[in-house]
Amino acid sequence: MSDYEKSGLLPAARRGSNGYRSYSNDAIERLRLIQVAQSLGFSLDALGGVFASAEGFRKDELMRNLDVRLAEIDGLMLTLRSQRRELRDLRETLRSSWAAGDCVDAVALAKEMSAKPAPMSRRLTIRSSEAR
Repeated sequence: MSDYEKSGLLPAARRGSNGYRSYSNDAIERLRLIQVAQSLGFSLDALGGVFASAEGFRKDELMRNLDVRLAEIDGLMLTLRSQRRELRDLRETLRSSWAAGDCVDAVALAKEMSAKPAPMSRRLTIRSSEAR
């Protein structure tokens, strides 16, 4: 919680006679909001902008941050879907090549994968008799 204080997200806590920090109910509620926002992938920097106002967060800033985070998630999902397709293609190429007794040409495989989006082809295999 001291990191949140240093970043300005939480007000400085009072110290009791025992040296322990004591936070107000408002600070505890803000901490809950910070934890929820972080669980949704928001950075402390993004949260700083939302909580910058002394009156609380601004609705327009909050909506803009939500839209930005949604766009980031959409981009991540596109990337993950693409990687999943490529992994499935690679798995199928390897499975069918090995089932046929072929060796996989690693150089051709790397070239083909770096030149994606074309699907991997059987050109990546060498007949086991040719590999010797």
